[in-house]
Amino acid sequence: MKLPLDDAQAPLFTIGQVSDMLGVQHAFLRRLDQQDVVHPTRSQGGQRRYSRHQIDQVIAVRTLLEEGLTLAGIRRVFELQARVADLEAQLAELRG
Repeated sequence: MKLPLDDAQAPLFTIGQVSDMLGVQHAFLRRLDQQDVVHPTRSQGGQRRYSRHQIDQVIAVRTLLEEGLTLAGIRRVFELQARVADLEAQLAELRG
């Protein structure tokens, strides 16, 4: 049996939980959403819900900010990483 906790994409964590886990302010997480860097899912009530994958993205954002990138730069890095992953999947399909 597969549980939602097993799914890295399942939006299980509230903004408060993520804030506590990572030691970041709620405002920081809201800013990442507003700047289109990390996009949490919204609950029916409109609250942000984060998956484990999105939490990993927030951790990556903190690391890249420490290295001197801006949020716009980080957004572009994430876009390019997604594009590379898509191209690698296409290549694997063509080879397979």
